Amino acid sequence: MLSPKRVKRRKVQRGNMPGEATRGNTVAFGDYGLVAMDRMWITNRQIEAARIAMNRHIKRGGKLWIRIFPDKPYSKKPAETRMGKGKGAPEYWVAVVKPGTVMFELGGIDKTLAEEAMILAGAKLPIKTKFVARADFALGK
Repeated sequence: MLSPKRVKRRKVQRGNMPGEATRGNTVAFGDYGLVAMDRMWITNRQIEAARIAMNRHIKRGGKLWIRIFPDKPYSKKPAETRMGKGKGAPEYWVAVVKPGTVMFELGGIDKTLAEEAMILAGAKLPIKTKFVARADFALGK
């Protein structure tokens, strides 16, 4: 599963996610993309589940790019623990996703197969997603 090799700080604050995505919001590598419509943290397990679903559907034909990376540690205190005694240990890793972020890209396959694969991947994610083609960005949609 995806996780950083090293990080500057072991625990980070939650932060906030205002506005739309200003980076990673165009299809850059493949021909088709899966765009996030909501803002949320996507866990490393969810990214992996979506990747497996897409690879199985395209039967390893074409190329898949994962455009998001879980680089934010999510810390959690153990169950039935009293308040205080500091912040909990990191449990898993999340990727911060804003509306408009292109999360996955596919290339080298036809549009119908790519759309079916992206719909399957979107079902594995906790947010609303949209299928886009590189041609949509050229027209300015």
